[in-house]
Amino acid sequence: MKKVIVGLSGGVDSSVAAALLYNQGYEVIGLTFWLMKGKGQCCSEGMVDAALICEQLGIPHHIVDSREIFEKYVIDYLVSGYQAGITPLPCSQCNKSVKFGPMLSYARSEHNTDWIATGHYARIQYDDTLQRYQLLRALDRNKDQSYFLYDLSQEILGHVLFPLGNQNKEQTRLMATQYNLTTADKPDSQDLCLIETHGSMATFLNKYITPIEGEIVNLEGKVLGKHTGIHHYTIGQRKGLGIAAAEPLYVVSLDRTFNRVVVGSRSQAGQDSCNVSEINWVSLAEPHYPFTATTQVRYRCTPVLSNIIPLEPGRVKLNFSEPQFGITPGQAAVFYDGDILLGGGIIEK
Repeated sequence: MKKVIVGLSGGVDSSVAAALLYNQGYEVIGLTFWLMKGKGQCCSEGMVDAALICEQLGIPHHIVDSREIFEKYVIDYLVSGYQAGITPLPCSQCNKSVKFGPMLSYARSEHNTDWIATGHYARIQYDDTLQRYQLLRALDRNKDQSYFLYDLSQEILGHVLFPLGNQNKEQTRLMATQYNLTTADKPDSQDLCLIETHGSMATFLNKYITPIEGEIVNLEGKVLGKHTGIHHYTIGQRKGLGIAAAEPLYVVSLDRTFNRVVVGSRSQAGQDSCNVSEINWVSLAEPHYPFTATTQVRYRCTPVLSNIIPLEPGRVKLNFSEPQFGITPGQAAVFYDGDILLGGGIIEK
């Protein structure tokens, strides 16, 4: 019987992942990382629900105090990014440094197994020709979470199971009901865990960054209003600017040097190219020649055809087939060939 460590957040997806593997004959052990205090599926409420699921299934449940590593790799990462005038993407960083890597290490050291599993919606296949594990989108494109998993290594992909990758959310809910799981009717988490805990990203950041008011200006430098702190704004933002104009205005850039928020029209907030660094090549070896793929620059945006030009190891230039709105430094640009995730990295400032 194959032993597998299943990461349990206390939500319905991870609960069903554990139940599926248990009913397939795996020896399942539940693992929950304690990331921070407060409400939310990663915190005290989630730990209780995860423990109840393990009790229902009759499997062991372990909690590991990961608050220190979460502080280092997520909170400090976020705060330093916002201080530098970028908008970091914490979820992929959390998956890589806080969850999957430590989870596999824990499985090996504490339970003598090489297998871990989560409730993410994604798929993995092995390409014999390339001799690489490939990360694929989930069958349910509405729930696909591969975008947040682009930074996983070959070592992780070779030892992780995604039991939900071939089904949709409705099937997951139905399975939770059929298994009579206590989380069957639990609503999905709608926000980043830090937002669930603190109420808003601004409230969270204000604990670490002192808000300093400054000017909101247009591209010509004309002062249009005041901002409440540059870390409260992100490129592409329209709401909450507090300024009146004849046409809708969007944040075009953040000028950290002069503490200014620069705004413009929607067309002025579009870009036809950007540079991407810190790239993790997933489903193919690092290319040394230009090639074409589709690129997703936000989790919920439509992938766009792009020419990808290698600049140096781990860094490329993207030329989009059409201007992309709200390209945001600090966010991830992820490259796909159909359902296959080729790689991804961080959009440069």
